[in-house]
Amino acid sequence: MKVSRRHLLASALALTCSLTGSIGHKAQVHAHDIVPGAPQQQPVLIENTTLHIGDGSVKRDTSLLFDQGMITRIGRNVERPEKVTVIDGRDKHVYPGLIDAFTNLGLREITAVDVTVDNSERGDENPNVRSWVAFNPDSELIPVARAGGVMAAHVVPGGRWIQGQSAVMQLDGWGAKDMLISGPCGLCVNWESMVPRGSDAKANAKRYDEQIAKMDDLLDQARRYRDQRAADPSAASDVRLESWIPVVEGERPVFVQADRMATIESAIGYFTTREIPLVLCGAADAMHCIDSIRDHDVPVILIGTYRLPRRRHDAYDALYELPSQLAEAGVRFAIAGEGSGYPGGASNVRNLPYHAGVAVAYGLDREQAVRSVTGSPAEILGVADRIGTLANDKEATLIIVDGDVLESDTQVVDAYIQGRKVDLRSRHRQLYDKYKQK
Repeated sequence: MKVSRRHLLASALALTCSLTGSIGHKAQVHAHDIVPGAPQQQPVLIENTTLHIGDGSVKRDTSLLFDQGMITRIGRNVERPEKVTVIDGRDKHVYPGLIDAFTNLGLREITAVDVTVDNSERGDENPNVRSWVAFNPDSELIPVARAGGVMAAHVVPGGRWIQGQSAVMQLDGWGAKDMLISGPCGLCVNWESMVPRGSDAKANAKRYDEQIAKMDDLLDQARRYRDQRAADPSAASDVRLESWIPVVEGERPVFVQADRMATIESAIGYFTTREIPLVLCGAADAMHCIDSIRDHDVPVILIGTYRLPRRRHDAYDALYELPSQLAEAGVRFAIAGEGSGYPGGASNVRNLPYHAGVAVAYGLDREQAVRSVTGSPAEILGVADRIGTLANDKEATLIIVDGDVLESDTQVVDAYIQGRKVDLRSRHRQLYDKYKQK
């Protein structure tokens, strides 16, 4: 069949648009076909089950009732309302929906395919970047994460220095707007770039002083800009400086990525002296400066326990034991998966409960491990009034599993986000069912 040049051009343009979504924008080349859950239509009662509250406590042979997306009653012998859906919870365990406290889920799909990666912007200073604006609600990795029990995620932008603003997203919905729980949560800064490495101590010290002076100048500009806008609301706006105002006023924290001991101590010293709240993220060397972290009451987000020791002389299980060391010292902490900057990226969000499980094997109390992926991240991220624990008047964001959620052979059998029943199918399940027939 003869094909005209015009038809060829039209076909090429159609293919290009299908790959890029729209000209000049990053592609969303993979999209799952799972329909978000419908709003809750009638009460749901889970009877005679084991409730892991998310605050370190457990309630056995207890029932939980939720209606219109909210938990309304927890206790024994809960009266059944009319037109209620009853779930037999015997031999089942109910947990709050797990929360990955640090990930680029929804921002990065396939690392080797550039058009599916949108987790950072060009340049070193991007305080105005908002992670939830670029969040892809149709990511294939979201259903995979849900199948592992993760119902919410702290989505952070990447970058070399000042990375931008993060958000907590629930992992079910038609678009980023209705999946947003809280945003911005804070401003993300990569502090590793502030503390140079190398053998030339003099050059390192000079570079560090220059970086600190640059950060001080940014904070001073933000304060002057705030005062100018207060005095004259009609003055020209600056979105970058605007992003710093909640930070310099202490309303939102800085999420500081710091792994090395020198970097951790530098970040704590810098922000505490300037009365700016901070959260340490990564914190592989936290065991070497636990006293400083505890004395300044700095929350910690440990990014993964499946990590090798940073020093040749460290014990092989140094990172495995770190959560129990922080708990013993009274440090507030959460455990995140490998969802940002580590091998596998957002595709490994599904492994979140197993990172907490490793901590149990190396000394952390089991319910404290559950708390580290439920109640603790909710508190650190400022969303504990909505999710993270099972309690009256909290959102019905929870999972029902057939065993211990920290064990790899446990399956999530039901999940709800704001009372909406979540479809637990995923590409992993689809491929499993396919090749089971082979």
